[in-house]
Amino acid sequence: MLSAEAFLKQVVDTAAPVGTAALWWMGQMGLWIKMGDTVLSVDYFASDRDDRRFPPPVPAERVRGVTAFLGTHDHLDHIDHEAWKTWARACQDARFVFPEAHRQALLADGLPAERLTGLNAGGYCRVGGVTVRAIAAAHEFLDRDPATGLYPALQYIIEGNGLRIYHAGDTLRYEGMLPALQALGPIDAALLPINGRDGTRYRRSCIGNMTFQEAADLAGALRPRLVMPGHWDMFADNSEDPARFADYLDAKYPGLVRCVIPERMRTVLVRAEEATA
Repeated sequence: MLSAEAFLKQVVDTAAPVGTAALWWMGQMGLWIKMGDTVLSVDYFASDRDDRRFPPPVPAERVRGVTAFLGTHDHLDHIDHEAWKTWARACQDARFVFPEAHRQALLADGLPAERLTGLNAGGYCRVGGVTVRAIAAAHEFLDRDPATGLYPALQYIIEGNGLRIYHAGDTLRYEGMLPALQALGPIDAALLPINGRDGTRYRRSCIGNMTFQEAADLAGALRPRLVMPGHWDMFADNSEDPARFADYLDAKYPGLVRCVIPERMRTVLVRAEEATA
């Protein structure tokens, strides 16, 4: 595996011209995306903990060169508050994109208000050379606040360079989700959670995601050019075998969607005409 310094150099050196996006999975649902000169870090969990199966690929204090940090919801492995505070100091031009429902929590962390961009379902923002669009996520429920209309968890569709990258955050599939995604146009690459849910996890407040079968069925319906399974590697008591996702996808939707089981910090190039790993 690359060192933190070698990885950051690789991000800088990797070309992502028009028609191309470079992706790097960072474990769990962490994904770095480069389109042109814009570098996004989505749901990157950079704090060390005893219950992690592996240390952060790039420790928070070493992260540099990121245009914007995106978080899909306010769980530690998606919005890492200590890391975000570090990045607000170290990456002084970077923006922070998150569900608007969590603005006060981030202000309480001391993040500068002028660099915070809160979104809700149906909203979008422009960051560097890309557009980030949001739809609601059901983790494990939609949990829309009836007073404000805000959703605590979102999914992002990132558009730029002539491509769309879909980051599902943590979600179950719910009524209306597929049409909302399809309305945004064809997806070139998708990262979907596959760890599922059960009573044992729910009783300890570990709320769930799509099973690997449900995620494969979503991929089969969306037909992205490339799909990667996520949320299967970080914690021993909340995991799944990504090979089962890949096998089910191949058995049920042969030839329709290319699956790449990601390796941490390995470059995946997505092109407008083809996808390669």
